[in-house]
Amino acid sequence: MKTKKIGFIGGGNMASSLIAGLIASGHSFSDLWVHDVNHQAAEALAAGHQINIADSNKTLAEKVEIIVLAVKPQVIKEVSLDIAPHINQQQLVVSIAAGIPQRSLSHWLGEKVAIVRCMPNTPALVLTGATGLHANANVRAEQRDLAENIMRSVGVSLWFDEESQLDTVTAISGSGPAYFFLLMEAMEKTALELGMDEQTARLLVQQTALGAAKIALEASESPEQLRKRVTSPGGTTQAAIETFEQAGFSSLVEKAIKAAKDRSIEMSKQLGEC
Repeated sequence: MKTKKIGFIGGGNMASSLIAGLIASGHSFSDLWVHDVNHQAAEALAAGHQINIADSNKTLAEKVEIIVLAVKPQVIKEVSLDIAPHINQQQLVVSIAAGIPQRSLSHWLGEKVAIVRCMPNTPALVLTGATGLHANANVRAEQRDLAENIMRSVGVSLWFDEESQLDTVTAISGSGPAYFFLLMEAMEKTALELGMDEQTARLLVQQTALGAAKIALEASESPEQLRKRVTSPGGTTQAAIETFEQAGFSSLVEKAIKAAKDRSIEMSKQLGEC
């Protein structure tokens, strides 16, 4: 596929990760552009990756074929209205702003603009992200591939036909890293209470989390099967698992994820007001 010119409005951590991922996957740095109201951030990003700086959102929009909106949700309306007059129907807009629905993006950018809305997560910063994507009716097959390739440069990408599913993506993978950190935090704290030093406890917890994730990714079995495989009857693991379940662990996780999804829906309504 021919290299496309891609412009990033917003030069924060996620934009930096996507740019690094694109370059690592073979995209030409000379075809990458960035603009940020924080000129120092844009200059640092451009210098670090040898990419181009646009002096305005308008200039960037007129130079590229794909525009990635990598700004905070609170300013995306202003940015979208700023670039709307300079977008043509052959371009693709990719939004990674959390909580901003397609209807709002189309209202601000133009009803005929091809838009892909993405929900990435923070592991994208270390190229192990998980992203949900949804395309509006204007997005062509080639543009779907382009959007997927951008997000795949920092991890896995999954398409969803129904935009509402992105609220579930937010609750599972968007917020998910914090759930695992919470468990790691509790495990480390308990190890300290049991007399282990902090450095040792942290390394054991981190390596165990990494190992469990690696097994889950490479195995064909479900998490339930993997759990049963390492839970010997009457053993230490069984004692721990039974304690978790007696305290309502599974139902608590379900309740927490549903709360995150409900909040995602609520935020979309608030942030996406036209």
